[in-house]
Amino acid sequence: MEDQNVYAKPVTLKNIFKFAIPTIAMSVFMSFYTMVDGLFVSNLIGASALSAINLTAPVIQLVTAISTMLATGGSAVIMKKMGEQKQKEAREDFTCLILINVVAGAAMCGLGYLVMERMFAGMQLSADVAGYCVDYLSRYLLFVIPILLMNNFTLYLIASEKATLSLICSVSGGVLNMILDYVLIAGRGMGIGGAAVATGLGYSVTAVVGFFVFLQKKNLLHFQKPVFRFAVLTQAATNGCSEMATALVTGIVTMMFNWTMLSYVGEDGVAAVTIIMYVLMFASSLYTGYSYGVAPMISYHYGAENHKKLKKLVCLSLKVIAVFAVLTAAASFLLTEPLVRVFVSPENPVYGLAVSGNRICTIALLFLGFNIFTSGMFTALSNGMISAVLAFSRSFVLMMIAMLVLPALLGVNGIWLATPAAELLALCLSGCMFLKYRRQYFLT
Repeated sequence: MEDQNVYAKPVTLKNIFKFAIPTIAMSVFMSFYTMVDGLFVSNLIGASALSAINLTAPVIQLVTAISTMLATGGSAVIMKKMGEQKQKEAREDFTCLILINVVAGAAMCGLGYLVMERMFAGMQLSADVAGYCVDYLSRYLLFVIPILLMNNFTLYLIASEKATLSLICSVSGGVLNMILDYVLIAGRGMGIGGAAVATGLGYSVTAVVGFFVFLQKKNLLHFQKPVFRFAVLTQAATNGCSEMATALVTGIVTMMFNWTMLSYVGEDGVAAVTIIMYVLMFASSLYTGYSYGVAPMISYHYGAENHKKLKKLVCLSLKVIAVFAVLTAAASFLLTEPLVRVFVSPENPVYGLAVSGNRICTIALLFLGFNIFTSGMFTALSNGMISAVLAFSRSFVLMMIAMLVLPALLGVNGIWLATPAAELLALCLSGCMFLKYRRQYFLT
């Protein structure tokens, strides 16, 4: 029977982790093999190529933003309908949203090729770095549709009680990416373009497997004749707009970091920012993976109006996030030098910048997990507006204020302090929203 599933089980730490551990492992592994891309590029090509990957990040974040919006927002809408026992309607919406991803991917690919060269020409980069940027992005854009499908199928496999399969796909894609990084960069001499192809093919594993999985009618979610409902698309976009805002403004903030670093230190500063972003991304992937893992459970219990289970799930989750926060901050601080040495040697001027910057930015890890979870929780509760306010404030408004004020007062150290300052202020806002809406969702 369809109602005999994981959502009917008691809310305990054991059952939560059975659901969430595969998504945590998947998220951590995906961030790990993104770091491996940087590792191969830095060691086989050089720091200039590593800077180029960071300079292409705003375009890549736009792709991520669209896919994340449709994936997280759509998952919340569909699993809420599952909780309301509207299975047929949920599957029609699921199929329609996947088709919308394909159309959106084709449009973004075409647009990217139109603006790519003019965008990098306006940055006043050295000829080498500008060339690396074009080489990397021109290959990456070929895989926009598979990347969008990968992001969506990852969450829908989790919602369909196939989190382990989703993890296997991510690990397989990651291993493929790592192998191809070496083969294409070093063996075939494709340079930074080979890194982009390796990334695209690695991401395509989940897209291909997910397509065949959802063709099977026995799954909780599967493809069905799509029915376009404008209200569903609007709900998905609204619910997922916070996650879209997070990804989109991450690209804008990355540009701000790059421009500020270029003015203070030069291209070495951009390379240092890239290394620190890898470290922060790896640590924060724990929180993202956990939030993705419990989101379908939150949506389902909310749709089923089971406030007792919903309250217990959120309370246990906050305790888990607190433990993660202490562990990731301590590990990042203690392992700063070994982590940076993986990318550059101590003789490289980038090394000192990255070490001092990472030790300051590590403070942010004490706060950002709560902010990521709270925003994801409101998305899962179909309150996309509050989730968007939290995400936009954290990722853009507060970060931009910190980036404008702190470097002017403290120089390069102010650049590194901007992230912890913005996350701390965002934590205060998250706490206020949580307290304000606790009675509406948890009846307490």
